[in-house]
Amino acid sequence: MIAVDKKTIAALLSKYITNFPEEDLERIIEIPPPEIEYSYAFPCFRLAQIEKKPPNKIAEDLAQKIKLPHYLEKIVSAGPYLNFKVANEIVLKNIFTLKDDYGRMQDVINKEKRKSEIIIVEYPSPNTNKPLHFGHIRNMLIGKCISNLFQYKKDKVFQVNMYNDRGIHICKSMLAYQKWGNGQKPNKKPDHYVGDFYVLYSKKEKDDSNLKGEAMRMLQLWEEGDKETLDLWKEMRDWALEGHEETYQKMGISFDKVYFESDIYKKGKQIILAKLSKEVFKRTDDGAVYADLKENYNLPNKILLRSDGTSIYITQDIYLAFKKKEDFNYDKSFYVVGNPQEMYFKQLFAILDIIGFKEDKFHFSYGMVSLPEGKMKSREGTIVDADDIIKKMEDLANKEVSERYPEISRDEAISRASKIGMAALNFYILKFNYKTEFVFNPKESISFEGETGPYVQYCYARIESIINKSTVKTDLDIDFKLLKHEKEEYLIKQLNYFPEIIDDVIQTYNIHLLPQYLINLCQAFNSFYSSCQVISDDKPLEKARLLLIKCVQTVIKTGLNLLGIETLERM
Repeated sequence: MIAVDKKTIAALLSKYITNFPEEDLERIIEIPPPEIEYSYAFPCFRLAQIEKKPPNKIAEDLAQKIKLPHYLEKIVSAGPYLNFKVANEIVLKNIFTLKDDYGRMQDVINKEKRKSEIIIVEYPSPNTNKPLHFGHIRNMLIGKCISNLFQYKKDKVFQVNMYNDRGIHICKSMLAYQKWGNGQKPNKKPDHYVGDFYVLYSKKEKDDSNLKGEAMRMLQLWEEGDKETLDLWKEMRDWALEGHEETYQKMGISFDKVYFESDIYKKGKQIILAKLSKEVFKRTDDGAVYADLKENYNLPNKILLRSDGTSIYITQDIYLAFKKKEDFNYDKSFYVVGNPQEMYFKQLFAILDIIGFKEDKFHFSYGMVSLPEGKMKSREGTIVDADDIIKKMEDLANKEVSERYPEISRDEAISRASKIGMAALNFYILKFNYKTEFVFNPKESISFEGETGPYVQYCYARIESIINKSTVKTDLDIDFKLLKHEKEEYLIKQLNYFPEIIDDVIQTYNIHLLPQYLINLCQAFNSFYSSCQVISDDKPLEKARLLLIKCVQTVIKTGLNLLGIETLERM
């Protein structure tokens, strides 16, 4: 086996082009547009500038000079481009042999000395005063997917969660429960019950200006260790945690370690006060501690401790950076947090730099998602809970499954609907560039047609049905020359790019490239299937096409698994 990609083509070219580093050759190599039959193209324009020759002539000369290796079917010049076509046999043999390892074939086949890294992915970092909301869904899907991708490339990944379980926002829920909860236990999912009191506080505060002062006093009592306040806090926090855990399970998410702001905020205060004594940080006129970021970082100054000595978010985040390094000795640390916090993370990273913490950190700053009904505000009770959107997706999927397959049992319909509903949710959200904002349309996402998760699942199931109908064994003992139809050629061309898509996602963090690739692959398969009959009287051809679609199915499954989506053998 040999892995054939841009790197392989660049290595071949470097034997004939000595005035360009191999890395530069790899960057120049292009993937041709769909209508071009070739796998890779090398434009000769830059080479022409150096050699003072027309690019067309350079392409022609190279086409004649290069000895055709066994992994390429042909090398042809076309104007200023030198085109390469990867042999179909190489692509299909790689996929069928490597199976779900195919997406990292460079690591497996070439045994490259890729340094395995320790990666920390911190998400979704919710508050314990309300349930997880719709915005957390994008957060969790990004966090889980990027973790899957690094794990797939054999990095050691630790998924951690940091609970914001203290502060004025927590005390608002506590105060409302203390005043109007009547000591009752939750009569619904417990995190939703806690969230109701956060909404209630916001409503009551509009008519009672004294409530804000009472909430601040409760925060001071909490930091002073008042037993009654702490007992109430622990009870309500446990309710929130229990509800959150149930949602995580629905999303297929678990964490290697969970941190709590309540456990670490004092140590953050210690770091800040120590640096204050060394004049790294300063005090405002009213006594608050702040970091001066204007001169050296061109950022707004940042308060680190309030004038009354109480902590804020950044207090604990400063210490947590050190704590995660101590716990995992990581190489890279990812913070999955929405783009409204971009300035916050610029300030946090600048402050960590000031105090000498220069580890590799990245803010996965994703755009906000809204529903057709508009934006959401938790204080006003207009937030859409994560649990509600998950149930809505399952209900829509159940309706679709029941209408399409009325013959299946209720239990089977529910099982399929759960997997299809989550696939629709995951795929629709992950197919957008994580930086963009968009409107999530539940009905559109559940469609079995179009750029959706169910469409890709259906493609996988359709291939399974074809394979099951055939009596021919699927293996590598085929005549690869039989796969010559233009639709077959294009489908194999798409299969060849999968490992490079994975590498691109890992290097750029652009997760959306993977869902987009899967859509293109499934569209290529459906185009092939409408033109090329798989099961036929021509058994050698049937056997060859079965191998082809089995390879398509393998790549689809690997891609969906990386997105956190289950496949279905029957839809």
